[in-house]
Parts: sequence; structure tokens; C-alpha cells
Amino acid sequence: MADWPTAGVRTLSRRARILVSAGVGLLVLLILGARLIDTYVGWLWFGALGYRDVYRTILLTRVAEFVVVGLFIGGLLALNLALAYRSRQVFVPLGADDALARYRTVIQQRIRLVGIGVPVAVGVIAGLVAQRDWQTVQLFFNSTGFGIDDPEFGHDIGFYAFELPFYQALLTCGFTAVVLSFLGALVTHYFFGGLRLVGRGAQLSSPAKAHLAVLAGTFVLLLAVEYFFDRYELLFSERSDLFTGATYTDLNAVMPAKIILTAIAVICAIAFFAGAFLRNLALPAIATVLLVLSGILVGGVWPALLQQFSVQPNANEREAQSIQRNIEATRHAYGIADAKVEYINYSGDGRSTPARLADETATVSNIRLLDPSVLEQTFTQLQQRENFYGFPDKLDVDRYRVDGELQDYVVALRELETSSLADNQQSWINQHLRYTHGDGFVAARADRVNNALDEAGGSGEGGYPVFTVSDTTGDGAIPVEQPRIYYGELIDSYVIVGGDPGAPPREYELDGSLYTYTGEGGVSIGNWFDRLVFAAQYGEQNILFNQAIGDDSKVIFRQDPRERVEAVAPWLTIDGDPYPAVVDGRIKWIVDGYTTLKHYPYAQRTVLGETTQDTLPGTPRLPDEEISYIRNSVKATVDAYDGTVTLYATNPDDPVLQAWMNVFPGTVQPASEIGDSLRAHFRYPQDLFKVQRQMLTSYHVEDPQVFFSTNDFWDVPSDPTTDNQVNQPPYYVLAGPPAGDGSARFQLTSALVGLQRQFMASYVSVSSAPRSYGDITVLRLPTDSQTLGPQQVQTRFRSSAEVSQELNLLQAAETNIRFGNLLTLPTGDGTLLYVEPVYVERTNQEASFPQLNRVLVLYGDRVGYAASLNEALNEALGSGGTAPGGQQPPPTGPAPPSTPAPDAQAGPEVRQAVADVAAALQRLREARASGDFTAQGEALTALEDATRRFNSATDAGGAPSPGE
Repeated sequence: MADWPTAGVRTLSRRARILVSAGVGLLVLLILGARLIDTYVGWLWFGALGYRDVYRTILLTRVAEFVVVGLFIGGLLALNLALAYRSRQVFVPLGADDALARYRTVIQQRIRLVGIGVPVAVGVIAGLVAQRDWQTVQLFFNSTGFGIDDPEFGHDIGFYAFELPFYQALLTCGFTAVVLSFLGALVTHYFFGGLRLVGRGAQLSSPAKAHLAVLAGTFVLLLAVEYFFDRYELLFSERSDLFTGATYTDLNAVMPAKIILTAIAVICAIAFFAGAFLRNLALPAIATVLLVLSGILVGGVWPALLQQFSVQPNANEREAQSIQRNIEATRHAYGIADAKVEYINYSGDGRSTPARLADETATVSNIRLLDPSVLEQTFTQLQQRENFYGFPDKLDVDRYRVDGELQDYVVALRELETSSLADNQQSWINQHLRYTHGDGFVAARADRVNNALDEAGGSGEGGYPVFTVSDTTGDGAIPVEQPRIYYGELIDSYVIVGGDPGAPPREYELDGSLYTYTGEGGVSIGNWFDRLVFAAQYGEQNILFNQAIGDDSKVIFRQDPRERVEAVAPWLTIDGDPYPAVVDGRIKWIVDGYTTLKHYPYAQRTVLGETTQDTLPGTPRLPDEEISYIRNSVKATVDAYDGTVTLYATNPDDPVLQAWMNVFPGTVQPASEIGDSLRAHFRYPQDLFKVQRQMLTSYHVEDPQVFFSTNDFWDVPSDPTTDNQVNQPPYYVLAGPPAGDGSARFQLTSALVGLQRQFMASYVSVSSAPRSYGDITVLRLPTDSQTLGPQQVQTRFRSSAEVSQELNLLQAAETNIRFGNLLTLPTGDGTLLYVEPVYVERTNQEASFPQLNRVLVLYGDRVGYAASLNEALNEALGSGGTAPGGQQPPPTGPAPPSTPAPDAQAGPEVRQAVADVAAALQRLREARASGDFTAQGEALTALEDATRRFNSATDAGGAPSPGE
């Protein structure tokens, strides 16, 4: 072996080497030290919560992936660098302009550092990238079957959900290793003479030819494997703008092309290996040209020709089979199959009468007037109590049975809002030791206010919620055993509770007293080592030196309920709207978790973040990831006092959930552990419903030909109460069943309009009642009539002369007008009832907040606008209702007749009917005077019945009929 020529190489002095080594060591220590502290803090947090096995499983999986992938890629690179170095040229001709001599000498002097350091660095980077994909590995080793086969290959869906992603990850790892090895070998051969650039060409030594040919052949062989698996990827094809899944072109051109290319790639790989053996690159060069041309012609040109000249002219027929597969797969993947959804043709006889609407007691008597997205400032001003307490931007709606009556409430917790501390309250002790928790469960009946604004005698005290509050100062109508809130959405800083045994309390209470936390939540920092760790974690020396921190002290952090559930169940996609509920006297946050998949054969893909975006304030946007399958398989609870997280399996048949329960056994409790008191507060989650309603806009269609034409598609309407063209959110209401009679049930509802139109097309409702939870009802509106949609109803409201005149007067008086949620409520007579609260807020007053000013109602073709719901309904039913332009329309129901005067010879049936008519009229007058809409409807029903009996009794005898 020849000695390499030496050139002047400047070396570092001993002192410089020590300084460089110390600097590098310090940098590594800082990086690793921070990482180790994070890991240890996580270990303590998961242990305190009872989920340390989850943390251990994730940690070990990531470490194993890091080691395996790092060793594989780094080891393969080291092997190829060594092979290239060992096969270097014995003698390398040098020219005067040989610029590589200097670098050869440097590498030669540090051959171990380069030969080991480079592969180690590459392996570490590769391992760090790979360990983030730990979920794919765990799902592969714990996969379950769906019991459903794909329609093309006959594989169980579990193959695509759990196995195919793992195989693709292995291929990616293999390609990365081979490419890096090829580049490393190429550079090594170049530095040590195996590759020489001569003129415009290059010369390779025989060992270099063999080495690089083997690596290139391995790459092509991996390419053949990729072509083979690409056939399965076609079932997720997005070639069509209309649907997801293999199209006619994919099945009849691209799929055969993948098989052909697989065979060609195998032949080309053999050619490369043969070229390595023969030390001749002619055969690999021919194989490369063949592979490239085949990819262009077979994989590109032929599918394009078939699509252009055969499929596009006959697309409705060619794509029918694929569309049918897409419809069936999408319905199953999103939980909207026929077994889950009931379609009802919604129509009536067109007779919208007060009596018929009065029969809708389950709906009309529960109409919600309070909008949870408007009233945050109202709750804050009236129930805040202290500046450092607060309420979230969007309040929540839930139902409670109080005094035997089921009613929906707007609810919220009076939380500690760290960001609201005044400047003189922001000392470290105040932020972390004194102000540690919120206090109180605040609720207001959603169907009423204290009194109508017009009835407040000009005091301006009307239109406010009727609160019931349970806190440490006393219980309201919804009693709570422990009203202190240590875990909530507004607490964004760690707090330290407890101290030495017997130490005086220091945590601020609502009534000004002091308190010491007694719950199980938090991580103990009773020993000096843990105090040192948390002092380093938060960069706060006071944790070490504050004398109030003692043996019983705990640090409470990660208080947000979404963040806690996401940490203990990282395999779930967390709903954006957790809500508090009082369950057996304890305040629990209820958090919905979704299992999702990106790869479900033929199922339509949607971007989760975009689909769930609407005008609701204060709800975190879900990740913008593509999904083709979703289930609400887990509901979690987070105790607001001690932070306990409990996961419940609400859809145990979900194969994705079953796989994750295999990964983390014992972490998800079976559905049998859900108590009735908890189940009574389960809401159908909004984000899931938004995804499902978006799918229903297209996938209510069953016929592929109709689907292809898209003329029966629907749209989600934009929110008419805002100027932004953003989807109208679905609304929780307590109302009767969407069709048919029945008691009131808590449900999530949404209107749908025609595709790129504003007229109503359908109404979707999903039940949250325990016995019918998850039942979806779709009311199809008649296609031969035009029912106003939300935007048109809002226009109708604003164009009413009375409404527009009063709104202009309010705006002139420096009043901000806020339209509340426009509720769409179906009635049994086939007529939709629309109700919208109108709030006002003074713009020139700093402490102003929204109050209910008016209620807008549309029933049939009449608008009602009044200070109370009853008055607005009365107007819409004909007693004072306004039609467009301010004209008084004729009444929709029969006008109240005068009391008939019976003939002197009339029989007892006639006299009784006359008496009943007189009694019903008197009841009707009294009901109208009192504004009692329910009593008015009952009186009208009695009046109609009495009138009918009078007509029947007098027809034979010629007696006068009522009203003559």
C-alpha cells in the first residue's frame, strides 16, 4: 500500500483541542440535559396520573426504533464506506492541479474519526426521524381485522390500515439506506481514486464499478417492491375530482402497468448484479434506459391515452363501478351507512295553524334563547366575582333534570384565568402559590331570561340569564360537592399546592379565606431532588428557596383537559370542545376522542381541520390532516379538582380502538363502567357531526349515475349571522324528535341547503339521549317547493319593515347588535320554525355586555319580532305578525268566530256546542292577554273542535253556523 503524499496540514494546539472538546461537551450536555429533565418530568407526571405504562411503552418503542433504524442506516453506510476505502487505488496519478491531495491527507490522518463519526451522525439523525413514527410500528404488531374485504384484491381492511403503512415505512428506510450508502461510496471512491473525472467523462476502477452496480441494483430491486405495493395504493387514488378510489383508468391501465414495471424492475436489478459480476456497466446502462422508457410509456402515456379517449367521453358509465364502491366505503368509514341513518321525506299539508304548532310542546316549550357563543362577557360581568376569574370564549350547552323537569342549560366553570391577573398581582408567589384555582359551576336555563327588556321599566335590567350557581359559598339548583376548579381551559401556568404538615393555608378562596389543596392531583416535590428538577424545568430558583414549599407540596401542571387526554392517549384525535358536567356531585370535564385512519380503500378523504371549521369562537382547530375513517370510540373524563383522567370505550367494535387497546392494555375502561349519571351528560360531538354532515351532502345519494351528475348534492350553509362565508355551526337543542311525536330529547342539529343554492334541501339531527344516542335522522325536504334556507331567512328578518326600522334606531343610539344562533326547528305539520335571538350591547360603555333585546321568529310566511318568545310566536301565528314591507297579512289559522246564537228550537247538542265555543273564545282571549302561547294553542284546538261539533249539529236543522 503506497504512502499518500503529505501536504501542510495545520493542527490545533493542545489547549485549543481542550477548549473545543469542552465546548462540544457542554453543548451536548445542555441538549441532553434538557431532554433528560423533560423525560424525567414526564415519568413523574404519568406516574402521578396512573398512566406510567403508556409512557414506558411509548418511550421503549421510540428508543427501539431509534436504535434499530440508526444501526441499520448508519451501519450500512459504515460498511459501504469501509468497502470503498479498502478497494481504493494503490497508486493515484497526481497532477499539479490535484485539489484532492490535501483532503486525502486530512481524511487519512483521521480515518477512524471519519469512518466512524460520519455513519454515527447519519445513524443518529435517521434514528431521530424514524422514532417519531412509533404509532405505525405498534399498530403493525397489534393489528386487528375489520371483517370487511376490499372489493378489488379481497384483503381485509386491516391490511391497509395497519400493515401497508408499515411496509411503506420499511421501504422508505431501505431506500434511504441504499441512497446514502451509494452517495457515501461514490464520494469515497472519488476521493481515493476509484472515480476520476477525465475531460467530460469519468473513469471507474473495476472495484468501484462492482460496488456501485450492486448498490444501484439493490435500489432498483427496492423499486420493484415499491411498484408491487403501489397496486394497493391505487385504492386511495385521487385521480378523479369527484371521488376517492381506483378509477377505471387506474384499474385498467395503471394497475397492469405496475405489474409490468415490477417485472421490468426485477430484470433491471438482475442486469445490475450481472454488470457487477462482469465488471461491465453496459448491461446496467441498457437496463436503466429500458426502465425509464417503460415508466414513461407504460406508466404514463398509456393511462393518459385511455383516460382521454375512452374514459372521459363515457365517464358516467366507465366510473359507475368505482363510484358505487366509493359510496359504500365512505358510508361505512364515516358511520353514515343505512343502518346508522334514517331518511324521512319531510312534508305536510301546508296548513300551518296555531293549534297544530301548539301540539309541538316538546319543541316549542324548550326553544333555546341563550346563545353560548355570545354570552361569555355577560357571564363574566355578572358572575366573575374577581378579576382573576374568567369564562371561556364559548360557553357550553348541556341538559339537567331539575325538580323533575329536563331542561337545557348554558353552563361554564368560573376558572382561574392566569392572564387576567393585574400588574400588582403578578408576583411569583401570587401566580404560583396563592391564586391556584377557580371556584364554581355556573349555569343558566337556556330557554329564558330574567324578564323581557321591555318589561324592565326602562331600567335596562332585562334580557339577562337566570343563573344558578354552585360554589364554595353555597349550592344552586345543580348541587356540587367540590366546586374548586384546579383543572380547566384557562389555567396556563403551573401552581404549587400544599406545604409542610400542619402549615397554615395559603391558597385564595372565593370568599377571601385561605385553603389547602387535599386532592390526589399533582406531582410531589417533597424531596430536594425533585425540587431541583422542577426548578431546572421552569428555570425558577424560587422553587428551591421558598419556605412555604414543604414535604407535602405538589406541583400541578398540564391543567388543560384536552392536553391531559392527548398526553395519556396520544393515538386519539381530540375534539375541540371539552365541556364540564356535574356527575354525582363532582365536576367532570367530558372530552371526546376520535380514532382516525388515512388509508381506507375507496373511502372519500377529507381534511379534518377544514371540514370542522366554522364560526364558533374559542374552539381549537383540529389538525389539517387527511382522513378517510373516523369513529368517536373514546369518551374521557377529567376531574376538575384532582385531574384524574379516565378513558371509556364507547364504540368497542371499532377495530382501530381494539388495536390500540392491545398496545396499551388496561388504559381504556369498558363501556360497562360508564355510569348512568355520566351517560346522561354525553353529547354527540360537534366535530364528528361536522365531518358526517359534510359527507352526507354527497353520500345520501345511492345511485352512481345520480352521484356522477351531482344535481342532487347538498351544501352546508354559511352562517347567516356573520359576514364571513364560513360554515354555520351545528346547534345543540332540546326538542322533540325531528319527525313524529315523542318527548323532548337533547340533539345536535344542522340545516343543509342545495348545492350552490340557498334553499333548504334537508335537515340533519343526531340524538344525544342515552337510549337513542348516535341515531341520525335526515329529513328530506320536497324538491317541488322552495323552503327558505338560513341565509334567506336572515334576509327576510332584516328586510321586515318593523325589524329594519328598530335595528336602525338601535345602531343610531350607539348600540352594537349581535344576532344569536339561528335555530331551525321542524314541526309536525311539515313547516319549519326559525328562531333567532337578538342581543344588544352598548358601544360607549366600557362595562357593557350583551343582553337579549328581541326574538325573531319565522313560521310559514310570517315574521314575528318581539321582546319575548311568546309575543314573537303570537305575531308569527297571525296576531300582529308582519309580512315583508310591513303589511299586515291575513291570519294563517281560522279567525276567532263570534259566539253563535242558537235557534230557539235547537237541540241540546247545538246548545252544548255554543257553550263550548263561548268558553273556548274566553280562554283564547285570556291566553292572548297573558302572552301564554301554550294556553292559546290549547284554546284554539278546543275552539276548532267546538266549531266542528256546532256545524255538524246544525247542518241538518238549518241553524246558523258560527260566525254568520
